[in-house]
Amino acid sequence: MDPSKVNLPPMKDLNIDNITENTIIINSQSPDRRLTYLLERLVTHLHDFARETRLSTKEWMTALEFLTATGQICSDVRQEFILLSDILGLSLLVDSIDHPKPPHSTEGSVLGPFHSHEAEDMANGETMTHDPKGEPCLVVCNVKDKHGEPIEGVKIDIWETDSSGHYDVQYADREGPDGRCVMKSDKDGIFWFKAIKPVSYPIPHDGPVGKLLLKLHRHAYRPAHMHFMFQKPGWDHLITALYIRGDPYETSDAVFGVKNSLIVDYSVVDAETAKKYDVKPGSPLLTYDFVLISEKESFDLRCERSMEALRALGRKVELLDGLPVPDVD
Repeated sequence: MDPSKVNLPPMKDLNIDNITENTIIINSQSPDRRLTYLLERLVTHLHDFARETRLSTKEWMTALEFLTATGQICSDVRQEFILLSDILGLSLLVDSIDHPKPPHSTEGSVLGPFHSHEAEDMANGETMTHDPKGEPCLVVCNVKDKHGEPIEGVKIDIWETDSSGHYDVQYADREGPDGRCVMKSDKDGIFWFKAIKPVSYPIPHDGPVGKLLLKLHRHAYRPAHMHFMFQKPGWDHLITALYIRGDPYETSDAVFGVKNSLIVDYSVVDAETAKKYDVKPGSPLLTYDFVLISEKESFDLRCERSMEALRALGRKVELLDGLPVPDVD
């Protein structure tokens, strides 16, 4: 920006005692109130972190090199920064804040770094994966509102690993998407498909995030799960997953995604179900009722909880488009 168009107070002789307030002043010239508030809080907490930990120059440079390496390993099919956010618990925290759920609605979980936009549309009853080593599994689900009414036409992204614990995008020689699809709920809110039983697997640990986990003496494993993402105008965007009960990593998920309401058990396909869905009797069966809430209900609940949380912190704010900014009155 042209310096002649910026009106700033003189700044010099900055030190440990006044650098924070002056940085906030120079960042407060934007007409974007939300951006100004975000930067004010970020700088405050970042500077307090440095003061409280007495951050050394060596540690500061190590952190910068770590972030540089994290960016360098990212690609269209590998999002190391999302992985970093996941293992720091930030992904789950942000989703919980931005998409609060009232009782009796489906809770969210983490997106993870391997969602892609190249999944193919699939009709009810089709097979999502072509892994010959995976154990076949029938998945029958429905989407409804809090009153139990079906929601037709919901776009549902679904993705899972193969039987070795790898997503399709992790294979350099892959010919196309596999283990993922996009479906639409029918007039009864139902969608069903053929997949394989999910398996537990390690998140990618050959990069900076994996090295950090090693230094922290943390394992890199996720429990067996299947991802789901629900979208329809007027309804709150839901990113979630179903987790298989009894997995050895059920209580130590590397990215903190497991919630009791999302843990499921397999049942067994009986003769009648086998005939109806054209699968073998005795096959594993996974069922779940997903409950969505409206965008308005989610927005109102987010506003209510935001004000409650910030008042408890003693902060005087107002909401702008549902997001807090300082109350200047």
